[in-house]
Amino acid sequence: MTAKQFHELQARRRGGQASQPAAAAAPQKTARKKPTTHPGPPSTPPAPAVEPLLAMLSSPGRHWTLLMPYVTEMLTSNQRLHHMAKHRIRKQLRADAAGMAMSKRLPGLERAAIFYVLHPRPLSRKRDPGNWADTAKHYVDGLVVDSGLLPDDNHEFLMGPIPVMGKPVTTGYARMTLVIVELLGGAPTQVQEKVNV
Repeated sequence: MTAKQFHELQARRRGGQASQPAAAAAPQKTARKKPTTHPGPPSTPPAPAVEPLLAMLSSPGRHWTLLMPYVTEMLTSNQRLHHMAKHRIRKQLRADAAGMAMSKRLPGLERAAIFYVLHPRPLSRKRDPGNWADTAKHYVDGLVVDSGLLPDDNHEFLMGPIPVMGKPVTTGYARMTLVIVELLGGAPTQVQEKVNV
């Protein structure tokens, strides 16, 4: 870039005219965004089959199934959000989980396994339920830390959250169901195999 070109560039940036008018620039194409379509009203997905999940555990006890409240924003591992937007979503997820635990009157447990069942939107692409681990983590924090379901969320008291793919919702955004299974006996063990519900 010559000195003359540099001064012309600076003049254009300041809003002034360059010493000599530049050649007519080609019209720039504007990027068109696809109009966002709303996925429709929220729908209630079918309850996940609990028996295959219980079969994966060595000593299951009581179990509870919680369909989490409908939210338009969940956290995934593929998102790149501003830290304040992420914090707002985290706070809402934790509050939703703590509220569900209190409304269902979940008892305090010594040890538990938690499965999170993803009910994706009805799109024709393959899904990885592990991408929603960020959402599940904050739901578990709300259950364990905020409502006192377990003494702590470390490996001695909690196994999971374990991802499971559920049936898709008919309309609306993706939903998540948490299946909480009380573990009897010793410390939590590893899951024997993965299963789709």
